[in-house]
Amino acid sequence: MVPVFVTTMRRARRNHKRLPEFVAVAPGRCDELRAEIQRIDDASALAGAWLSQIQPFFLEASDMLAASGTGGARALLAVPNKLAALAGEADAAILLSGQVAGDAQLASLGPLTGLAQLACGDIDRASFTRLYGHRGSHEIEVSVPRPAEDPDWIDRQLAGLQDTSRSAEDLLASQETARRAVWDRLGQQPRKAAAARAMVTRWAQAVRGREGARSELARAFWLLRAWLVRAGELTGHGGDLFFLSLPEILDVLHRDESPLSAVPGRKATYDTYCALPPYPALIRGRFDPVRWAADSNRRADYYDERGMIASADDTVSGLAGASGVAEGVARVISQVEDAGQLGDGEILVTTVTNIGWTPVFPRAAAVVTDVGAPLSLPRSWRASSASPPSSAAATPRCNCTAATGSESTAGKAPSRSCTGREKGPAPARRPQSGQARLA
Repeated sequence: MVPVFVTTMRRARRNHKRLPEFVAVAPGRCDELRAEIQRIDDASALAGAWLSQIQPFFLEASDMLAASGTGGARALLAVPNKLAALAGEADAAILLSGQVAGDAQLASLGPLTGLAQLACGDIDRASFTRLYGHRGSHEIEVSVPRPAEDPDWIDRQLAGLQDTSRSAEDLLASQETARRAVWDRLGQQPRKAAAARAMVTRWAQAVRGREGARSELARAFWLLRAWLVRAGELTGHGGDLFFLSLPEILDVLHRDESPLSAVPGRKATYDTYCALPPYPALIRGRFDPVRWAADSNRRADYYDERGMIASADDTVSGLAGASGVAEGVARVISQVEDAGQLGDGEILVTTVTNIGWTPVFPRAAAVVTDVGAPLSLPRSWRASSASPPSSAAATPRCNCTAATGSESTAGKAPSRSCTGREKGPAPARRPQSGQARLA
């Protein structure tokens, strides 16, 4: 095991050095490979293209994401606590939020800042699609079309910008103002300021590298989808190929259609699971989704095989990703497809966020999720914070420090796992629609 570990770490370090170059050239390589896929009109040739071009690029993108985590792991794990000890939790949260410096920004911010540029005419639709059309809530699910494949996608995103009084630029400018204020305070102690700047620089490099690698792996999944769609076209079996393994797909491309006999059964199994309610955000132990769904007393937020579930309380606590106070209607939204229901200035309460939620973040006064981490998307926005899982009618006030979420408000308004814009695990029961109580 030791030789394998040493070899793996050496490869990761080599890849980490190549990461900036890979992130820079990967979009163009993907464009060329997708165009090449469309030019192939023979099934066997398409199978050959997988082995010679598509698979090597996909594996390289995967290796780069692994290298980004390995190379920056120390900074990602150590800097937040060290910076909090040096500058205080609230100021540390502000310094680590956003990470925008000139053209260097988190890749996860790209879709929204790019949308603002498109709205202002700074870039055209083709450029926006090329840069961000691969990002979305289901970006690693090859059976789901990418946003770029939807002709109405851009218009819907632009329409969403009209629903908020706060632009992405305003929020990022507010972040920058807050950061400058922190640096001004730290500037009174030069040695402390220098140490803080060194930490933030290491953190920023690690986070931007990881986010850039993740974006290009998502682009590689789009390439994989393009290859699979073309395989379905050339074989005449369309979406059935999404129910086959890679070796089975290659067999079909080589005119062996025996694997297709398994498709009806797999479709039936898929339909069974699709009909089940959303799984709990937190699952502990072995989980039988069918049996769980049949239990009329099931909890939708938490499952413990041992039955050791704490009773719900009026206060929900968790981890804050940034400091701040936010007050407003708490809007519980279970899936990103319904994100348009979020009103301007409301508190978004959901299970977990991903890049598909990014366009609605400017509308949110704060974000509260059941699961996540301090590096998650909402932290990129600003140091405001959030509160409770309530129905869409409660008006909670949430006051979050950089470490824990706590809240107070008139009546029994709760506090929920917060993070300057996001989250932490909270074993609390979601109220049903119409309930104003947070539990």
